[in-house]
Amino acid sequence: MSAATKLLENRWDDARAAAMSEPERLLYRSNLLGSDKRITNYGGGNTSAKVRHADPLTGEDVTVLWVKGSGGDVGTMKLDGFATLYMDKLERLRAIYRGLDQEDEMVGLLSHCTFDLNPRAASIDTSLHAYLPYAHVDHMHPDAVIAIAATGRSRELTHEIYGNEIGWLGWRRPGFELGLELSRFAAAHPEAKGVVLESHGLFTWGDTAKDCYETTLRIINRAIEWFEGQLAGKVAFGGEVTAPRPAAERRRIAARLMPEIRARIGGDERKIGHFDDSDAVLQFVGSRDLEPLAALGTSCPDHFLRTKIRPLVLPFAGDVEAVVSGLDASIEAYREGYRAYYERCRHPNSPAVRDPNAVIYLVPRVGMLSFAKDKATARIAAEFYVNAINVMRGASGVDTYQGLPEQEAFDIEYWLLEEAKLQRMPKPKSLAGRIAFVTGGAGGIGRATAERLLREGACVVLADIDTGSLDAARAELSQTFGADQVRGVLVNVTDEAAVEKGFMDAVAEYGGLDILVSNAGIASASPVEDTTLEVWNRNIDILATGYFLVSREAFRLFRRQKLGGSIVFIASKNGLAASAGASAYCTAKAAEIHLARCLALEGAEAGIRVNTVNPDAVLRGSKIWSGEWREQRAASSKLQTDQLEEHYRQRSLLKRSVFPEDIAEAVYFLSSDLSAKSTGNILNVDAGNQISFTR
Repeated sequence: MSAATKLLENRWDDARAAAMSEPERLLYRSNLLGSDKRITNYGGGNTSAKVRHADPLTGEDVTVLWVKGSGGDVGTMKLDGFATLYMDKLERLRAIYRGLDQEDEMVGLLSHCTFDLNPRAASIDTSLHAYLPYAHVDHMHPDAVIAIAATGRSRELTHEIYGNEIGWLGWRRPGFELGLELSRFAAAHPEAKGVVLESHGLFTWGDTAKDCYETTLRIINRAIEWFEGQLAGKVAFGGEVTAPRPAAERRRIAARLMPEIRARIGGDERKIGHFDDSDAVLQFVGSRDLEPLAALGTSCPDHFLRTKIRPLVLPFAGDVEAVVSGLDASIEAYREGYRAYYERCRHPNSPAVRDPNAVIYLVPRVGMLSFAKDKATARIAAEFYVNAINVMRGASGVDTYQGLPEQEAFDIEYWLLEEAKLQRMPKPKSLAGRIAFVTGGAGGIGRATAERLLREGACVVLADIDTGSLDAARAELSQTFGADQVRGVLVNVTDEAAVEKGFMDAVAEYGGLDILVSNAGIASASPVEDTTLEVWNRNIDILATGYFLVSREAFRLFRRQKLGGSIVFIASKNGLAASAGASAYCTAKAAEIHLARCLALEGAEAGIRVNTVNPDAVLRGSKIWSGEWREQRAASSKLQTDQLEEHYRQRSLLKRSVFPEDIAEAVYFLSSDLSAKSTGNILNVDAGNQISFTR
């Protein structure tokens, strides 16, 4: 809602929609609406259609409500994301309903209205769609409309902007009673095309999917145009009082602050961070009205559930170390405030107080930091708060902005139905909330390790010197595990500045570090008299100095976070067993192993564990084995290159080949709490090789 705001574009394709069934057109409409965050935020809002179907028992035509089910996101959902319910059974619920005290019980009755054994659970908003006498209904959370709904004069402004086309209803928590209110409104105002819900959002409806979609866009665009006229020439948020720092400096400051915050809020549950310094955020955090508006909290229930009662503003006057030194007091004050809010608003049957830490942290001159149990949740929380900023900009620019009343906010946050939903969530994976940095991440062992850690819920930063392989690995793993879970950084582990920047970028993306897998590697083979100083230095630089540099950065982060940490070195059988014709490689690998032992001694008092995995002859997928090393090792054994794998298999005690995923399994064990009491250890994964036995 600024001079640069564009109107929503009508993207309906008649030809495409014509070939669809009615449920498919509902999905098409939903995905179009959910593709623009100005229309509704991730996971917010819902859509519905009343469709005629043959009853699977009687064969008779019945009307079925298709409505977005519990959870999910209208922008990305599929057909199986809709709940389906018999309309005639939903109508019978009206006679059962006895009043507000029974609202929560009504949700349990929705499952008895299920059509065709659909397993998708119906949401609390089902009745809001069911009792409107229209075939198609949209419920969206557009920034522009919520900005109207969150003003002190929202009713008057709604009438000023829309006349009788759009009605207005005062705040009521979503549920059966609100569904009946909407029904009564529609009956009393047959000319209306929708209604604004105070502090909540927008309902619109139509006779066809296209009509409903176009009405939704038209109503939102009218609000956008109205705000542009009203706000033209006005200074947002009382004007700028602190200018943003340059982008690179903002990112460095965020990387300095995030592990410090994580150290203080991640003791009971590890948190993943997200940094946002978009224009909307910078305008808000640099404004005169930052603190008074932030204290009011958000208005829309969906915003509030993701961002908590209010954000924590961290004053930054230019000295980042001053902010760090004040974090203990700032975070504890927020916790005390949250606990006081809980005590003021709790009911006799309220669930126990939850995590009292802030989700959103606002830093003048820098931007917004958000923390949650996983990256997607942290990112989405930030997106929701950007929605809230847009709402506050509009509402405070035309009237008085008002957040959700405290008791109403509490009743939503600690709603027993919401608590039941939380209790049904699956148990976190073993590495949920953990952040891993994998050097040599685009190679065979590195990539397999990243995949193994990702399968257990970790966020993984792939570090590599090969841009093409790095991009390919990141893209492939993102496709499988989601873009939120994977990042790639270009790092030469022998370059001190590059290592520092790689870790800084990783921290700015995820907020800290829990696991370092030092895996970057090369290999060389030649008699000692033919080994050049350049080859010797290259082995030492990558396999010894490189491992020192990345470990040093990890230690610095681990100590700042005070959450412990795990370092795993990928060494080699050759670090324990001498091999003729490979003195540079064997020496560098032996240095790795001894460095790990030294670090295990230094890190123990801080809960930092350092262990080593020793592979042998991991040919498949390995960059090392795809070049001269393969030819050199074949020549030293008087073999053809295609005979090497069988040669190594037969050489092992177990007569088995060793693959990247075998090394990855060992890394996972040493990175996870399964090995919480292990440090300074060497784990051979070589199918058995007597000369590399550690004892």
